[in-house]
Amino acid sequence: MPRHLLIRLSSPLIAFGGETIDNFGVIRDFPALSMLTGLIASALGWDRGDDMLHNRLQSRLRIGARLEVSGSRLTDFQTAQLAANDRGWTTWGSPEERRGGAGSYDSPHLRYRDYHADLTALVALRLEPSDEPPSLDDIALALDRPKRPLFIGRKPCLPTARLMGGWIDADTLLHALQMAPKPRDNVAMRVQWPDGEGQLAGDRVLDVCDERNWTSGIHGGWRPVREGLIQAAASPT
Repeated sequence: MPRHLLIRLSSPLIAFGGETIDNFGVIRDFPALSMLTGLIASALGWDRGDDMLHNRLQSRLRIGARLEVSGSRLTDFQTAQLAANDRGWTTWGSPEERRGGAGSYDSPHLRYRDYHADLTALVALRLEPSDEPPSLDDIALALDRPKRPLFIGRKPCLPTARLMGGWIDADTLLHALQMAPKPRDNVAMRVQWPDGEGQLAGDRVLDVCDERNWTSGIHGGWRPVREGLIQAAASPT
């Protein structure tokens, strides 16, 4: 029976990033495959130049998630006054600068960023194949002793508790999410897991675009997932 690693994501602010349009940074309901790849890669000490390592790890990851505390949503309005010679930091390594005539510097740089407030999510993951590095044990150790700073989606979203949530032996990711001890009694929780990893009565199938090409820095492609509601296993006494 496959072994699954559990990761608990909890923070006052969390950003499960979606498709950014212009200066609007939207969020999705569940963590993206690319976000988990980046989180694990940072814990292992990789940087963005290690694109081949990122791409291989992402292709091996099988993830499912359940929302234990749904929280609420908020939008952060961000503004910065940039002059002609000012540069903005970017994740892709090239400074961002403003373009246009002299009048373009009279107005501030505006951005809108959505966040989940007080959300807690449990992620179950395994690796395929399981016999090449990094292993699940390597990842578990790195999450407890990360080599680089960790955040959940965006830099302000720092974890408030231990990320490593334990282990579950289960036939499928859905089964792992069902068997993981629940945080509260008699609460139905939303779950998302890859198609082909179990089914629930009344669940729905949809396609998500959450895979990143770590060489080009662009998201693309679609993968089928299922979403539904579960009652998790009772917590051990």
